[in-house]
Amino acid sequence: MRMKRLLVAAIAATLAFSTRADEGMWLLQLMKQQNSIELMKKQGLKLDADAIYNPDGVSLKDAVGIFGGGCTGEIISPEGLILTNHHCGYESIQQHSSVEHDYLTDGFWAMSREEELPTPGLEFRFVHRIVDITEVVDAKVKAGEVSETDAMTRPFLSKLAKEQLAQSDLAGKPGIEPLALPFYAGNKYYLIYYKVYSDVRMVAAPPSSVGKFGGETDNWMWPRHTGDFSIFRIYADKNGDPAPYSADNVPLKTPKYLPISLSGPKEGDYAMVMGFPGSTERYLTQSEVRQLMEAENQAMIDMRTVYLDVLKKYMSSSDKIRIQYANKFAGSSNYWKNSIGMNKAIVDNDVLGTKAEQEQRFAAFAVQHPEYRGVVEKIDAVVEKSQATLRQLSYLSEGLGRTVEFGCPPAIMDQIKEALDTDNDTLLTSSLAMLEKAHDMIFNKDYDHDVDRAVMKAMLPALAKALTPEQLPDFYQTIQKKYKGDYDAYVDDLYSKSIFSSKKNLEKFLKKPSVKAIEKDMATVYSRSKLAKLGEVSQLYASLVAELPLLHKTYIRGLGEMKLPVPSYPDANFTLRLTYGNVKSYNPKDGVRYNYYTTTEGILEKEDPANPEFVVPAKLKELIQKGDYGRYAMPDGTMPVCFLTTNDITGGNSGSPVIDGEGRLIGTAFDGNWESLSGDINFDNNLQRCIVLDVRYMLFILEKLGGCKHLVDEMTILTD
Repeated sequence: MRMKRLLVAAIAATLAFSTRADEGMWLLQLMKQQNSIELMKKQGLKLDADAIYNPDGVSLKDAVGIFGGGCTGEIISPEGLILTNHHCGYESIQQHSSVEHDYLTDGFWAMSREEELPTPGLEFRFVHRIVDITEVVDAKVKAGEVSETDAMTRPFLSKLAKEQLAQSDLAGKPGIEPLALPFYAGNKYYLIYYKVYSDVRMVAAPPSSVGKFGGETDNWMWPRHTGDFSIFRIYADKNGDPAPYSADNVPLKTPKYLPISLSGPKEGDYAMVMGFPGSTERYLTQSEVRQLMEAENQAMIDMRTVYLDVLKKYMSSSDKIRIQYANKFAGSSNYWKNSIGMNKAIVDNDVLGTKAEQEQRFAAFAVQHPEYRGVVEKIDAVVEKSQATLRQLSYLSEGLGRTVEFGCPPAIMDQIKEALDTDNDTLLTSSLAMLEKAHDMIFNKDYDHDVDRAVMKAMLPALAKALTPEQLPDFYQTIQKKYKGDYDAYVDDLYSKSIFSSKKNLEKFLKKPSVKAIEKDMATVYSRSKLAKLGEVSQLYASLVAELPLLHKTYIRGLGEMKLPVPSYPDANFTLRLTYGNVKSYNPKDGVRYNYYTTTEGILEKEDPANPEFVVPAKLKELIQKGDYGRYAMPDGTMPVCFLTTNDITGGNSGSPVIDGEGRLIGTAFDGNWESLSGDINFDNNLQRCIVLDVRYMLFILEKLGGCKHLVDEMTILTD
């Protein structure tokens, strides 16, 4: 296979090739083949390859895992302590918070194991084993069991992963979950076995005035002064195996954990990040980048601006609503601002020009490689014919699918109608129970009916302004005809009169269900209309881009060959990666230089008691003013907060350990910088920076502000 030849050629490559060493989210299992370990040593690494990744023994990879559904965490004690970001633990902190116990505002510090809080739904995943299954997939394609396109899809790969697990020595072992994924756009396939622990307990979280200091204003910005960390612990059964929560479970005895260095980073020092970057699109064509800007990013910017404005209003008026919507607001606003910054950076950094130059080089390369001729032009043609549909789908998804929560499940209502029409009492009983459960899922502790009502009142006219009448769901016709275009009147009826709008209305229907009531129900009609339009547009878009997977597979394979002997890395797909670089300042624009670290002096400079994003806790302010930093200060007595490296990261790397050349933890990655938000598409070696929480500030907050010296004592702290 051509990709195999690409990798073999990379093995034979000399170490003298020219590359930007900081770029790349490298697969650990290919480090030796791609000679990256030698390049890392030239940058300052003191460890051997097996100390980083050893499929047959314990290595650094065994101290890193997936925290929750979209972050990274690292093990920092032999008793299963997890360090991750505050914004990664935010959902769990919010889950445990109430007006009476507002851990978001006040922070949480467990003073004993008994005080550590079980967190239902939170999981931690270790990579147990990685297996190359490219030959298995290729054999199935060759045998006609699956098409080349379908081989890249989730249904096929999920089935294959289960088959492979059943045939392996891991079958039946507790907590093992298999995941098969395509890499290099389907030119390679790997099966990853995860070991999943589901008893994860909250141990420590600073108040949001520390963990989110700077709020949305400072998000994606440098200089930064945010103590973005939280701490959890893994519990297991007495044998150390994954097990559901039980009072009998014990802290996991971890085979590997990261020692912590108090030496601190200096300009030019080696730094590597191990974690699970979520998604990059480094191999897009120029036309695809433009489409991303104009369709997906712009829809997110426009619709989330409306959504966030509503949430701000209600969250500022009620502590209850503030806590209910804290995690929703944080998640939505993060990528709203990211989209704004990405579109700006694409222009400022001339990403389109860089892509055009790459395509010119590829065209010249393809002259001698006919299998690659015309592939970019074919991709461009697909983009052109799908542009309008993707824009419509993006606005509908953002405007109705990701913001408005209220609705009634038409599928369940159809089952009830069928049961009533056929006098099927068994089906009727089960369907009514499902309907009640669906209602309770919407009306959960983090939902407010009036807030959601206000969101819809704002969203419907905004969506109508963005799209043409023909592009909207047909419930808009009802608004125009029956309600004379009065969105508020329509929404008020929907949120007040439907079967689903209150527990009282639901119970009335459950006592006496009827087909007539279902057919007249506004929430059912609205939801059916919304889902029908989303389904129609989704199917149309899928048909228009059906060629893209194989075109990308060809294009990425060709780019890899064109780059030889320089090895290539695959786009991020939330799998374990390593990136290496150095601690480094940067110059964002003429006449401006940013130092590579910040200190607590900047916290007091930014303090603004009138702005909730820049409030400094009284105790922290006192500690800073007294210089009461203990052993965590730098030699000159100042207290570091954050620092910069050139590591290549993206979403999903949040919480990733930043490790020095000797394998010691020096910080936790939590953000990228504003000037390089086009980095998911094109890495800029001059501007790209990873913003890191200095581990010394984390320890200072934990011990001095939180009073948790017992947790610090559990860690291995190195002073040189």
